[in-house]
Amino acid sequence: MRLSIKKIILVLILVFLPFFFSGNIFAQDANEDRIRRLSEEISKYEAELGRLVSEANTLSNLINQYNTQIKLTQLKISQTEEKIILLGGRIEQLKDSLDALNLAYTQRVSETYKISRFSEPHLLFLSMSNITDAINSFNYLKKLQASDISLLGRLEKAQNTYQEEKSDQEVLQKELEVQNKSLSLQKNAKAKLLEQTRNDEKRYQSLLASAKAEYEAIQAIIAGKGQETAVGHIGEGERIASIIQGSSCNSNGTHLHFMIVENNVAKNPAEYLVSRSVEWDNSPDSPFSFSGYMQWPMSDPIRITQGFGWTYYADKLAYYMDKNGVKHPHSGIDFVSTDLSVKSVRAGTLYRGSYSIGCALRYVRVDHDDSNIDSYYL
Repeated sequence: MRLSIKKIILVLILVFLPFFFSGNIFAQDANEDRIRRLSEEISKYEAELGRLVSEANTLSNLINQYNTQIKLTQLKISQTEEKIILLGGRIEQLKDSLDALNLAYTQRVSETYKISRFSEPHLLFLSMSNITDAINSFNYLKKLQASDISLLGRLEKAQNTYQEEKSDQEVLQKELEVQNKSLSLQKNAKAKLLEQTRNDEKRYQSLLASAKAEYEAIQAIIAGKGQETAVGHIGEGERIASIIQGSSCNSNGTHLHFMIVENNVAKNPAEYLVSRSVEWDNSPDSPFSFSGYMQWPMSDPIRITQGFGWTYYADKLAYYMDKNGVKHPHSGIDFVSTDLSVKSVRAGTLYRGSYSIGCALRYVRVDHDDSNIDSYYL
């Protein structure tokens, strides 16, 4: 009778395995429906954001862009969370399925082992209490032995699927972390915009005009259109200028705009300056690393207020837009320090220059020895 009970259990496992998890089907359907509705909302907000971006560059429009982008990110976070819940349910089902298949396979291996021990029919008959049980058990176990390969294949497939779903879950968790970080940055960017402009359209347009004028002047200086005077040769680390305190020509505060130019093209200074610990004040942008060989143009403590490239100011506020309405990346790195002295990052020939844009934008340039690199200090 013991073998008959095992057979019954094994048959029940195999026959009813697909129905063990039907209780979760309705929950999965609800998750999938929420994911679908979130996808529809996301599409609507993406279309609205595209419309806002194409409109005039006003403060109210920019605030609407932030509000829409924040809502869009919140929807994407909700969608990712729903996907994680849905995937978690499937993973739990797969785990239960694996346990059941493992139990079934273990039972089969055990019974197949008995067959190998009692391979002769008369020995199997002697081990049973009656002939009918012996015949039924022998025929049944022979069928199980024949289907072992199929069960093993199902088990391996379930194991592979389980690992794939676990990997997908890890990807979604990382995606959720990125989305939450993005949401925080977007909220900070909106807060910073309101702080800088004081929610005043005229102030925003004034800041925008100054930044655009500064961009045009910097491009002209890089192109060699500034009025320059050669000072002479200077060594690495020598003092070459002092930062102007307060607002100056198209500058809204005390800072150094530092550029590296190679073959008349602005390069990322972070790739040229040696690694150094600094204070970061460039939110909502993220900190970045330094990986070069040049010394720094300022002394500690150094605070960085804007990096190179598509920064918050360049991308979202469109500060560096040319006369044709084309946005451009930030051309250097902005530094602030309590020590206003500016030092040459390499040895070379020093030039003092200025460029007139309704006011005189003053700068110094160092033509580096033995290279086609120039460093600019504005």
